[in-house]
Amino acid sequence: MNKHFKVFMSILTVVALSLAFVGCGNKANNKNGNNEQSKSDTKGPVELTIWSHFTEEEVADLDKMAQVWAEETGNKVKVIYDKGEFQNYLQAANSAKGPDAYIGFPHDNLGTLNQAKLLAEVPEGIITDDFQQSALDAVMFDNKEYAVPMGMESIALYYNKDLVEKVPETMEELIKLGQEKGFMFDANNLYFNFPIIAGNGGYVFGKDDNGNLTANDIGLGEKAIPGYQMLHDFVHKYELMPKDISADIAKGKFTNGEIAFYVSGAWDRAGFEEAGVNFGVAPMPKINGKVAPTFLGVQVAFVNSKSDKQDVAWEFTKYLSEKSHFTRLPVRKSHLDNDDIKNDEIMAGFAKQATYGIPMPNIPEMQSVWGQNESFKMLTSGEISPEDFAKQVESDIKEAIEIQNAE
Repeated sequence: MNKHFKVFMSILTVVALSLAFVGCGNKANNKNGNNEQSKSDTKGPVELTIWSHFTEEEVADLDKMAQVWAEETGNKVKVIYDKGEFQNYLQAANSAKGPDAYIGFPHDNLGTLNQAKLLAEVPEGIITDDFQQSALDAVMFDNKEYAVPMGMESIALYYNKDLVEKVPETMEELIKLGQEKGFMFDANNLYFNFPIIAGNGGYVFGKDDNGNLTANDIGLGEKAIPGYQMLHDFVHKYELMPKDISADIAKGKFTNGEIAFYVSGAWDRAGFEEAGVNFGVAPMPKINGKVAPTFLGVQVAFVNSKSDKQDVAWEFTKYLSEKSHFTRLPVRKSHLDNDDIKNDEIMAGFAKQATYGIPMPNIPEMQSVWGQNESFKMLTSGEISPEDFAKQVESDIKEAIEIQNAE
């Protein structure tokens, strides 16, 4: 799954305070209110510093593309593989050591950067209707784009072709086949159990009248009870998986051919191929006649609002977004027609599920939601009823958000 950076609000507080004391210098408020350096109008070659949190292999490919662009334009690009934690970028971006742009950043952390006014708004001419709307939703604040989608990922249903001939289209079919052939996944993790919750009417955050996500509307309480009941039943009614189910247990069972169905992302593909598993990937089965939406993790590119080379940085970002989707699922509609996707059964399965996906909430309060993951063990172990679990989760999230916002 997408590795969620832990946001330390004390760091954000330091950044916010330091921003307040930064001198005016060459800065101006842009049309979004973000305090940023004036856009460059540089004559002659420009040297860009780019950070990336893509994989090491992807960063190597990124550097190759960067050098091609540099040769074509006469500019210079220094690509740095960022292995650090999220808070390190917050500190660097607020100093002279920050990059001009960042490529391959998880969208669900954008809210904290936007709150700290470290994101420059995407200028006209970069975002087009070729982008999938779900990917654009991941980079929006106040109906404006602050980053450019570069690739995305979603979970889907793995199935063992040696154990089953038919892929279940409904959850009822999956449960029935699962009782015969085996079905497991990390039911104690919101990232993986979200399609069960969302497919039954739950959600994380609702939206306000302006279309912005709001932490004032939490959908993991009463509205998530049917989803919690289904998760509970997976263990206690249908006996599909043990009470202490985890990603390692489920993955191991699928790798060894002990179960026919498993829910995860493309990151598990290589391991299954190396183990010789004859598998396929399909969209999640429908629940109550409707598609079961999964979380979308969108890797994005953005320009540092404090950079004095923004125009050139955006030119480079535009170039990248048009040339490649790296090894992730494409965010552009036109890239879905790429032979690499169409002729790859596994990628095609994930790509289809991604069309039903919902971007993980990108507001800072989402960090308080991830903090509740351990609570699911009480539900699957039978310690607490789905109804009481819903009350506790909603209460705990509200309390965590209050603490987060008070820091």
